[in-house]
Amino acid sequence: MKIAIYPGSFDPITKGHLDILKNASQIFDKVIIAVAHNGEKKGFLTVDERVMLIKQSIGDFDNVEVDSFTGLTIEYAKKHGAKVLIRGLRAVSDFEYEMQLSQTNSALCEDIKTVFLTTKPKYNFISSSTIKEILNNDGDISKFVPEPVFNYLTKKGK
Repeated sequence: MKIAIYPGSFDPITKGHLDILKNASQIFDKVIIAVAHNGEKKGFLTVDERVMLIKQSIGDFDNVEVDSFTGLTIEYAKKHGAKVLIRGLRAVSDFEYEMQLSQTNSALCEDIKTVFLTTKPKYNFISSSTIKEILNNDGDISKFVPEPVFNYLTKKGK
């Protein structure tokens, strides 16, 4: 079984993330969306909220699981028998950071590879930061996030 880990903060998950996930789920037998705990950053949503919203947003994906983790992504991947890390690219500007991350992970464990997947052009500009900015300025985020996320954030407010 080919297992891939799709790690990230997903704060919140966007339609661009789901587009990457759709592609990954068609390539790999199992994809684990791994929500990272980052003690150095204060999240917009708690990790538990992010996991809940992702689970509510991935109903169509039979071979996808959602989990959270602390520590190094590469160690999480080893623990789950994954040989691939999925990283999404929206634009060329993402590539430099993602390449450095990939090379660092490769130095830590040569057996785990990184696969870069691109999102559809209509999602290139969407980021979790952009979603938060729009939401904090009373804008409409419904085009950019899955319905469960929109409903939750609308009820939660700023």
